[in-house]
Formats: sequence, C-alpha cells, structure tokens
Amino acid sequence: MTLPSEMTRIEITQPGGPEVLQAKRVPLPVAAAGEVLIRVHAAGINRPDALQRAGKYPMKPGMNPIPGLEVAGEVVALGAGVSQFAVGDKVCALTNGGGYAEYCTVPAGQTLPIPEGLDWVQAAAIPETFFTVWVNLFGLGNAQRGQRVLIHGGTSGIGTTALMLCREFGIEAFATAGSADKCAAISKLGGQPINYREQDFATVIAEKTAGHGVNAVLDIMGASYLNGNVSALAMDGRLVMLGFLGGGKANDIDLLAIMAKRAVITGSLLRARTTEEKAEIAGQLREHVWPALAAGRCLPIIDKVYSLHEAAQAHTRMEGGDHIGKIVLRVD
Repeated sequence: MTLPSEMTRIEITQPGGPEVLQAKRVPLPVAAAGEVLIRVHAAGINRPDALQRAGKYPMKPGMNPIPGLEVAGEVVALGAGVSQFAVGDKVCALTNGGGYAEYCTVPAGQTLPIPEGLDWVQAAAIPETFFTVWVNLFGLGNAQRGQRVLIHGGTSGIGTTALMLCREFGIEAFATAGSADKCAAISKLGGQPINYREQDFATVIAEKTAGHGVNAVLDIMGASYLNGNVSALAMDGRLVMLGFLGGGKANDIDLLAIMAKRAVITGSLLRARTTEEKAEIAGQLREHVWPALAAGRCLPIIDKVYSLHEAAQAHTRMEGGDHIGKIVLRVD
C-alpha cells in the first residue's frame, strides 16, 4: 500500500478556547513495535480533549500533545511484532492521543475490529466512552445485574453509554440532566431521569428506592456533588469519580456519612493507565459488549458530525452543553 509522506492533523497551538485548534501539515507517523498505523475515517470528541486544549488536563511527560482519544479507520501498516491485525482491517481504537488527524498510530492491544453493521462514525464514538464506563462503572463500581446505579450527566457520551450498558446487563439506572428534552432522552435509553434544576437528586433517590439508595454512583461533577452522592449511596456503595466540573477540591465533607455507609470513594483517569491495562479492558469489551453491538444493541448515540477542519466548532458544541450523545469528526 502506497502511503503519503504528509498528512493533516489538528494541533493545540496554545492553551485557550476552541479557536486555538488549528490544522497543520506534518509528516506521516510511523508505527513502532506493537503498534498499528490507522488511516482515520472518523474521530470522537471527548471532554478530556477540551480540558487538554484549555490547559486543564494533567499531561504527564511523554503523552501525545495532539488531541483525539478514539478513532475508526483502516489499518494501513503494522509495527514489528503485530500479528493480530492485517493491512486493510477495519478497526476502532482507543488512542494515546493523536486522533484528530488523517493517520494515527495506536498500540495493537487498544485496537478492536469494528462490530458488524457499524459505520465509521458510529465506530469512532465507541472506544473512549465504552472503555471508560466499563472499567469504572462495572470495574471500580462493581455494578451488577439487579443493582441500582446513579449516573450524572446522563445525556453525555459517558452517560448515554452507561445507560445503554445498564439496560443491557439488567441494572436499574437513574440519571441526572438539566432539561425536559434531556430527561426524555434518558427515559428512551431505559433510565429514570432526574432534572437537577428542579429536583434534589439525593432526595429523589431516597424516595424511589425506599431509602435504600444506589449501589454505585458514576460522577462527573466532583466537589459540588460529593455529599449528595454519599447520601444517595446504599450501604457498602461505591462512588466512582470521573470528573470535576463542579470543583476539584471538596470542603465540608461529611466523613461520618461515609463511615456509616462503609462507602468506597474512588475514581480513575483512563489515559494514565498502562498499555497492558488498556489491552485487558479491550479484551473484556470484546467478550462482553461486542456481541451486543454486533446485534444492534447499545449503539452509540450520535449528536452531530463535523469535518476534521471544524474541530473548533465541535469543541464549541461540546462546551455549550446542549448535545445529547457523542460528537464526532469525519476525517475522510
């Protein structure tokens, strides 16, 4: 396969608003040992991309400064030692950055075949959110069939994915949102909506569960919701934190409530996990979730599709907060 020597990618020219995302022509990346080179047809937009662009994401040394944590496309080259894929394979992948580009290198262990029947846009909307929900809600949160969970930001990419997986695996889900339209979307995905602008979510949970609470909370808000989340938990419940839109440092924490419920408070950053850990998550998804996707269930909700050169508009859409589901860049 003949490959070009250059490609277009979107770079963060300096920390700031969406306007700092600019297209640049750069040399084509080369797949290192254990990697595949993917010709990107679509790339998902995620909140960590926006945080990174604004200079608010903890970038460790060696992390790829190019945004884009998930892609879908075709394998066009193999690094040394890669045997599970072949040139021409249609795949989606959790990247280590670099997805806002025409080509992207990805560890083979973080790459998965596209489930039968999905197009490029749908496939690109899967990896980041499905990896995140699986390892946090079902892993750290230990959510199981017959239990109850509370999901904050129920119409985000993470939220819609969590709701669909809860429905798939027999888990009763409550989810917060801030408008009637978003609450309606939650209902369509099998969840019980809570309009946080009109209701106190901890009170609603107490009423709906006869005071028992939920077994796990998947939270993107952080400090502002901490005590409410603990209040909503059942005995031995788990609060799993994914973000801190409501503040990263909490004061006036009710420690007695945590102790009385034997609550576990935890959380994780997916990007900071090792290649081996991400490969293990990929294997779990392929075993437990890929059959549902291939059967047409749990398909990602697509809010809007932009071109690669419209990455700034896509970020503006995400930060506006009106989207329901995933925002995707079409690269081809």
